Amino acid sequence: MSRITLLSLFLLAYQPAVYAAPPQTTGEAPQPAPYLRPGAPTFDLTLVNFRAHYNQAFPSLPLEEYRAISVRDENLPLTRAATRINAAVYSSVVLEKGTGKIKSLQITYLPREDGERGKGKRGARNGAETPDRQLAIRYMAALMQSFSPTLSPQQSLEKAAELLSRGRSQPYYSQQDGSLRYVVSDSGEKGITFAVEPIKLSLSEDAGS
Repeated sequence: MSRITLLSLFLLAYQPAVYAAPPQTTGEAPQPAPYLRPGAPTFDLTLVNFRAHYNQAFPSLPLEEYRAISVRDENLPLTRAATRINAAVYSSVVLEKGTGKIKSLQITYLPREDGERGKGKRGARNGAETPDRQLAIRYMAALMQSFSPTLSPQQSLEKAAELLSRGRSQPYYSQQDGSLRYVVSDSGEKGITFAVEPIKLSLSEDAGS
């Protein structure tokens, strides 16, 4: 089975839980993923435009062309696509159906089956990082910097590491930063997904920003 197929299965299996807000009370069903809610915002940016800007700004961390991923529910107002960075790191995107505008941009780290999972588990205990995980964090930081250009490369790396630390072992962790939402889903040895999503600010939030 190809790694892009594995990524598809990972996204289909985990994303509904990753991007669903946790229930308010025990026994309550999880809330719909933020980008599935009525009126959920999009970035005013298509995938083609994003890639052109991103690859120019980060030539050492390129994103190749994305390939479509099938969506189980064809009635959903979105499409998904993914691109391979290496055998363990992928980027995926959720697009608004019709406009092609970006709802969510994601970096997923899937430990390799050749022992990377065991190494990653031991490394996490020892405070070390595998090369693949380090690469994933660099891409996460680049995504953050592309939407928050005032961040320096070092600041974005530190912020990505802090988010992963706060979201460790959590199926869903989110943090708002102005008009952005950062999401972390840590499924342990199965993988980690990081996402950047837009937030629709209220008038009071706009006034205070």
